[in-house]
Amino acid sequence: MSGFVTKRHLSRRTMLRGIGVSVALPLLDAMVPAFAGPSTSGTRRFGAVYLPNGMNIWKWTPQAEGRNFELTPIMQPLAPYRDYLLVVSGLSNKEADGKPGDGGGDHSRAQTAFLTGAHAKKTEGADIEAGVSVDQILARQFGRETQLSSLELALEANELAGGCEDAYSCAYTGTIAWRSANTPLPMEHNPRAVFEHLFGTSDSTGRRARLERIRKDKSVLDVVRAELGDLQRDLGLADHGKLAEYLDSIRDVERRVHKAEEQSDRELPTVDQPAGIPATFEEHATLMFDLMALAYQTDLTRVCTFLMGREKSVRSYPEIGVPEPHHPVSHHQRNPEMMDKLANINTYHVKMFAHLLERLKGTPDGDGTLLDHVMIMYGAGMSNSDNHYHHDLPILVAGGAAGRLTGGVHLKEKLDTPMANLHLTVLDKMGVPVERFGDSDGRIELLSAI
Repeated sequence: MSGFVTKRHLSRRTMLRGIGVSVALPLLDAMVPAFAGPSTSGTRRFGAVYLPNGMNIWKWTPQAEGRNFELTPIMQPLAPYRDYLLVVSGLSNKEADGKPGDGGGDHSRAQTAFLTGAHAKKTEGADIEAGVSVDQILARQFGRETQLSSLELALEANELAGGCEDAYSCAYTGTIAWRSANTPLPMEHNPRAVFEHLFGTSDSTGRRARLERIRKDKSVLDVVRAELGDLQRDLGLADHGKLAEYLDSIRDVERRVHKAEEQSDRELPTVDQPAGIPATFEEHATLMFDLMALAYQTDLTRVCTFLMGREKSVRSYPEIGVPEPHHPVSHHQRNPEMMDKLANINTYHVKMFAHLLERLKGTPDGDGTLLDHVMIMYGAGMSNSDNHYHHDLPILVAGGAAGRLTGGVHLKEKLDTPMANLHLTVLDKMGVPVERFGDSDGRIELLSAI
């Protein structure tokens, strides 16, 4: 049975609209003209997930190179997605090292250089300076075709003003996305704000309507019910299934956002931007990753960055047996107990990332899945956090990049290969090549040859 629309051809930019609501659609067969043949998608999407406070690098780095490597203890949650993983060792965040006069500030410099390959200027004032991040180079290109040029997500509140570490501005640890050398982008940690950013409109009438909808406990899908009914009458059986799965995902995410608000804000008055952070780290992380997946699925944006925690994060994880704050644990001084606790935190973060990969792999997209078409960098700006070591970083790349990457490989680069060489290669794979990026001195040839 054909999945093509029976009465009309749908534009890829089709939206369901109601007062204060705008719901984008996933890629449907009805969006592919009949003369185009089977539904295909070469749409590439990029993501970056940053981990604070380094890694227990001894339980991260595989021993074997090439295809014969074994997943290390920290990477075990990624076992179902091994064939989608490129583990890259030997890369260095050299611009995070201190220069004469810098003094402390290793955390600030590590986070800043991760996607920029640039050295953070030491200042607590407005004269911050770093470099354009790789995600924003892609956003300039892909943003011409999407509603949002990029989406910046976080799991902790992040200020961009004031001083945070050894006379470095909070801007350096408040984000990993830099639109220009002087413009850090704020990252949103409130699921409601992200949900409304994706599915709401920005006019004042829309805001009032959304507040009324929230007060009455109505779904965004209730507001577009009439348009949705018209659309469903025009779709074939295959598209009915795809659309039903997508709508179920929206309802599930919206339910979880609303539940978090009920738990955290029962006594607060209604405000323009309802607050509500889920009660646990895992609930928060999985909800934000699901929102990231929805943003990809609807093609509202093709570029996302995700800050698992800002450098020097003191979040504790009693649910996994680590009641101590993360940052002090990361300065383990080779104490076996503390190193095991750091590894537990690292593994817990990988488990959250595995949830995202599961969601992407389970979401059809053109002739494959979202995981087939994304390219997501995952890693930290330090390896051994005990001595703030910015070299031999823990880095992996996940996804198929629309046929441009083959996973299941451990690439071991020469020690002190600039991390920016990976960025340069990523830009090539994403179809936005540049001559030079950050402190790059070449490309990663093995990755480029895949």
